[in-house]
Amino acid sequence: MNEQLHEAALGILRDLTGAPEVQFHPGQFEAIEALVADRRRALVVQRTGWGKSAVYFVSSLLLRRAGRGPTLIVSPLLALMRDQVQAAARAGVRAVTMNSSNVTEWDSVVDALTAGEVDVLLISPERLTNPRFRERVLEPLMGRLGMIVVDEAHCISDWGHDFRPDYRRIGALLAALPADMPVLATTATANSRVVADVAEQLGSDTLVIRGSLSRKSLRLGVTPVMDPSTRIGWLVEHLADFTGSGIVYTLTVSAAQDVARALRSAGWDVAAYTGGTDTEERERLEAALKNNELKALVATSALGMGFDKPDLGFVVHLGAPSSAVAYYQQVGRAGRGTDSADVLLLPGNEDPDIWEYFATASMPEEDAAAAVLATLDASPGEAWSVPRLETVVGVKRSKLDLLMKTLQVDGAVERVQGGFVSTGRGWVYDAERYAKVAGARKAEAQAMLDYEATTGCRMRYLAEQLDDPHAEDCGRCDNCAGVWWQEGVSEESRAGARSFLASVGIPLEPRASWPSGLPNIGVMLKGKIATEERAEEGRAIARFTDLGVGMRLREFLAPDAPDAPVPGEFGRFCVQVLKEWNWAERPTAVVGMANPRRPTTVRSLAHELAGAGRLLDAGDLVLRHETGSPDVNSAFRVKDVHDAFVVPPETAEAIAGRVVLLVDDMIVSRWSMTAAARELRRAGAAAVLPFALALRA
Repeated sequence: MNEQLHEAALGILRDLTGAPEVQFHPGQFEAIEALVADRRRALVVQRTGWGKSAVYFVSSLLLRRAGRGPTLIVSPLLALMRDQVQAAARAGVRAVTMNSSNVTEWDSVVDALTAGEVDVLLISPERLTNPRFRERVLEPLMGRLGMIVVDEAHCISDWGHDFRPDYRRIGALLAALPADMPVLATTATANSRVVADVAEQLGSDTLVIRGSLSRKSLRLGVTPVMDPSTRIGWLVEHLADFTGSGIVYTLTVSAAQDVARALRSAGWDVAAYTGGTDTEERERLEAALKNNELKALVATSALGMGFDKPDLGFVVHLGAPSSAVAYYQQVGRAGRGTDSADVLLLPGNEDPDIWEYFATASMPEEDAAAAVLATLDASPGEAWSVPRLETVVGVKRSKLDLLMKTLQVDGAVERVQGGFVSTGRGWVYDAERYAKVAGARKAEAQAMLDYEATTGCRMRYLAEQLDDPHAEDCGRCDNCAGVWWQEGVSEESRAGARSFLASVGIPLEPRASWPSGLPNIGVMLKGKIATEERAEEGRAIARFTDLGVGMRLREFLAPDAPDAPVPGEFGRFCVQVLKEWNWAERPTAVVGMANPRRPTTVRSLAHELAGAGRLLDAGDLVLRHETGSPDVNSAFRVKDVHDAFVVPPETAEAIAGRVVLLVDDMIVSRWSMTAAARELRRAGAAAVLPFALALRA
């Protein structure tokens, strides 16, 4: 061991932690010495809270003292960056960040980098694909870097539970570095397959440091499967049983919002935190939880890697993540600086359906890739934006964004000012690899179900999923030591949750503008939708992802469910929504959508609503041609539904001058309703109010 280096490193560590007696954990100095003295590449796989960030901050300052350039840290989440910048300042490390939330500060950051006033630059992986960042910051910086750090390095690997296409560009970046450039990769969630994959991408001489991943501070447990009202009722009644403040995880945005509203209505200081939460609001909510101003944040996985509250007292899941590894990562938010923290999973029967919905989100579609590349190859040197590409490929914006990232990191396209151009290198769809990854995701899902069912130690099970050679029984979980939470839930709490979940009525904002590029695909529409042809704000009873009525609607409207009349229970919900609808003018007629999938359901809905609301039943629209699947992007969906709906003469006569309630079984993109409402307005309707049983979201 290099004693002089050890002494200098220990001094920085003590400044960083503010603890004058602190010592290195096993493996920490070994990694620092490899980076600073030996200028090697290292992969550190250690449990959350072990101190991986200390390794790269201490190493960065030592390298800077030796005259080396700044460290570049690639980090996945803004929350992680904010915490790390604050931690670095405690040790005298001058750390700055460049991300989408501080674009106005980029000029001053570049000036500081140029002046040598920065020790650490933190960026998101998305910066690596940004032409402006590459040209202005990365390329001039590459020759002066002292070290590169890849945080949450499991994201590099296809086999990692949280693979991200942007991270794959890091592999190309590392391959272009000098052999003696120190590189550190860190993660707490990598099994042997991911470790081998990441180490191979780092280089043949990579030092791998693995420690025990078991978390002795956590007390794990899993309840029997309960219906949503019982789960929420239990949480309302027993949230006080958990010490301190914590996180309640849900699988969907709507579930997070519903659970947060239910808890707040019961008097708890909680807030929802999802991918749709604004950056400023995220910062405020994170600070509120850290300062124990909230009992809990009810969050999706948007609150995950990087959130650091050492005294977080509990993590509760209403619904299980799709892999045991992802679950281990999320529960790792708790008990990092305390002797004990509680972790409880409340699984639901709907969990596997939700996993399936998200399973292949990052997988490219071969036909879509071929269409994109054919378009770009036919326009050499011409930049195509993503909205423009939507007009030539039939996938939704989110999947198209992921596809373009994949093609970019694979070298088939290049991002430039104004969009993407072809590199001319071509691209081959690796069907075998994607099939293997899909198989790995299915195995992960089964492992999560096995975790719920195991009668053995739960911490040992999670550690073994990560191929931890040090896995052992914890002695604390429900299987080791018995059930540690109160199992009962009063009928009052259950009934209150049922009543809350029975609330219905989802506003449906009308489409106001046509997608760009429609004339390119033969649809001569553009700009704003004319006011006299536009639908009004509509309503749906619930979303498919809602925990209450949504679940029952999902069963009734499942693809393999029979086309049947609307049950009386849903009819009552319809009447409730209509009573609470604050429309500008009450409808006086009802029209059914042309729906070849469920004609009986839609006809019964129109007939029953007409009777209940004393509305004129003006019949149904008819189809001029089939409209295809709604699971395409907006431009292609408009092409499918444009001029597809016909207003029969008798219906046109009946609705003239009337406000029409236009009904369907479910709404996916709102474009069918937009096109149908346009035809009704052109046929003489004074206004059209869309209404559906469910919103598929």
